[in-house]
Amino acid sequence: MTDLSELVRPDRYPRSSRYDPAWLLDLDMGPHPLWLLEDLARDLELRPGMRVLDLGSGKGATAVFLAREYGVEVVAADWWIAAEEAAAVFAAAGVGDRVEAVRAEAHSLPFEEGSFDAIVSVDAFEYFGTADGYLPYLVRFLRPWGQLGVATPALTREVRELGAVPPHIKEVVGWEAMAWHTAEWWRFQWETTELVDVTSARLQPDAWRDWLLWARAGAAYRSADGASKDTARAEGDRAVVGMLTADHGEYLSFALLAARRR
Repeated sequence: MTDLSELVRPDRYPRSSRYDPAWLLDLDMGPHPLWLLEDLARDLELRPGMRVLDLGSGKGATAVFLAREYGVEVVAADWWIAAEEAAAVFAAAGVGDRVEAVRAEAHSLPFEEGSFDAIVSVDAFEYFGTADGYLPYLVRFLRPWGQLGVATPALTREVRELGAVPPHIKEVVGWEAMAWHTAEWWRFQWETTELVDVTSARLQPDAWRDWLLWARAGAAYRSADGASKDTARAEGDRAVVGMLTADHGEYLSFALLAARRR
């Protein structure tokens, strides 16, 4: 099991280390979102006063981070989480005046074209962004030279190349792994549209280890004192721990992608 203190890593993630791991786990909808965002932001140019869409913002941790750490104005859009629930998180974090919560489906965004200086999506794009026509739809909401940044689960080789989803991954996530593409797959997909210039497409270093730390901490946190707080989630975390341990970085990773609208 991983102690919550192991989620505080100022040597690698200095900004994220200022946030309470328990707060983050209470908002958990996937592997450590602030580690992913902090690493991704190194490939972006986020400046105070920018208007940023946090697409697939979940329960709000990434939107809080964007507002606090980079001084941007955030629109946090998610389909699964009610706007009122997210707004309560923003108010409690002291950023309610800088983050607007919107409930929106990614294919039907209620914004005017050219509304944003940047669009950021952390551990969500795999659910809606793999279709050939999605990037052409999404970039309409960016201003000219606006930035797009995505952190999404990835494989080191395409499933088509492997011939099947590796069994230890299929057992836990099933068909979802078909949407976990390589960084180079995303680069080709985006560049072929001729709508954006891809400025970075990389796999996060040791992403599987970060993911494993997060899953172990989640399992421990949700099973504190031997009396599980959330049995289903704790079991899910343990399944992910098994998947990542078996994989040992052979296939599983995260792709970090950055581009600018032409």
